[in-house]
Amino acid sequence: MNNMKLLQINLLDNVAVVLADIAAGETVNLGDSELVVTEAAGRGHKVALLDLATDENVIKYGSPIGHATQSIKAGSTVHVHNLKTNLSGTEGYSYEPQLTELEAANDERCFDAYLRADGEVGIRNELWIIPTVGCVNKTTEILAHRYEKELSADNVEGVFAFPHPYGCSQLGEDHLNTQKILAGLVKHPNAGGVLIVGLGCENNTLESFREVLGEVDENRVKFMIVQEMEDEIKTGLELLRQLEQYAAGFERQSVPLAKLRIGLKCGASDGFSGITANPLVGELSDMLIANGGTSVLSEVPEMFGAERLFMARCADEHIFDKCVNMVNGFKEYFQRHNQVVYENPSPGNKQGGISTLEEKSLGCTQKGGSSMVVDVLEYGDVVTKNGLNLLTGPGNDMVAITVLAAAGAHIILFTTGRGTPLGGPVPTMKISTNSDLAQFKRNWIDFNAGTLVEGETMAEVAPRLLEEVVATAEGKFTKSEQNGYREIALFKDGVTL
Repeated sequence: MNNMKLLQINLLDNVAVVLADIAAGETVNLGDSELVVTEAAGRGHKVALLDLATDENVIKYGSPIGHATQSIKAGSTVHVHNLKTNLSGTEGYSYEPQLTELEAANDERCFDAYLRADGEVGIRNELWIIPTVGCVNKTTEILAHRYEKELSADNVEGVFAFPHPYGCSQLGEDHLNTQKILAGLVKHPNAGGVLIVGLGCENNTLESFREVLGEVDENRVKFMIVQEMEDEIKTGLELLRQLEQYAAGFERQSVPLAKLRIGLKCGASDGFSGITANPLVGELSDMLIANGGTSVLSEVPEMFGAERLFMARCADEHIFDKCVNMVNGFKEYFQRHNQVVYENPSPGNKQGGISTLEEKSLGCTQKGGSSMVVDVLEYGDVVTKNGLNLLTGPGNDMVAITVLAAAGAHIILFTTGRGTPLGGPVPTMKISTNSDLAQFKRNWIDFNAGTLVEGETMAEVAPRLLEEVVATAEGKFTKSEQNGYREIALFKDGVTL
């Protein structure tokens, strides 16, 4: 494959993906035929394999990615200038299951993690500081910075604050969503101890937040209302000392790989995302699930145009109905704001060769592998079922990473074709779609999937990725962790007072 310049992904496709830059007039070998490429074509972009009529569907991944807006000659480039989406609004769906049972792994794989008192496992043993409201953001950051210098326990791996702008002046569902996400972070097992910091007069009072949070271990979770403290920094540092003492009591021990939950995310995608990194992550997801583990996929708007692939894999009709409601519910959210549902891909995606939302979605959804969909979760819900879960959330990188972490993902596999330094509350592993990015941004990229178009096979690369995931779960820092990138962002739809 490494000598090829064009790749036809599926035999049904009437376009091929450019693997290496092609000059205008160049003749390209297609295996049993040749094609004269009439226009210069860059890597990741598409070339028509045969003549296409106006309004004819353009096929990639074996599915339509839109229609030709003019006649296109074989050998011509196919992109936003002559291709338009077929998407419009909400749709009707019927349950037509096509279920595949994965063969269980032959032996039970284990890894070393922190076993918590409630039976959950964490892959990090950190102290987290969660503000209930944006007004105390700086207080939490000062506490994290000050206490990081004071840490003495070798097995407590850092102190991190997660500022955000909400917790007050929100109404209804927005307010509840903020509480649910923060509660999910408080309960996340990667945190050995958590300090919750409130102001005292906000809508998200500690009293109301605790109703959403539910019962917690008072040794693991401490609370502070800064309006009630003469010196909130002094009090906060003392509470962190207590939390460090508690967290220091945990040591890594062997646990089944079935305990691991991974979040699946892509960002700054390019024309190789659906060929290399996303299918690789899908294969890894299937491998983990075969070991009894769990994968969580969000980014609902980047399922539009490919949603039927997941609907056919829903384990039963009830889960199918939840999937339909998730997809159409997100489309209705667009329409409430007078926006078309296909306002995607981004400018960077287009530069990388992605032309329509269907094309982006058909590549994006490959991160879900071939497993059955065992559950569909609302925004802010926490995973309860092992296997592949779909999670309501937008495509926005920071918001999606946050909702995946709050749902319980221990680690996020983040595929990227153009690169991003972003990191979330949990280890965020960057997987490049192409080797050039992996070389150029070695300080961002943890794993290179670009070798899949350079001669390596999935059977060679996927086990290597699994070993890297296990190493990360056992304590190896991702590049985003090494660089200190730790952010959260919350979804907002309604009124701000």
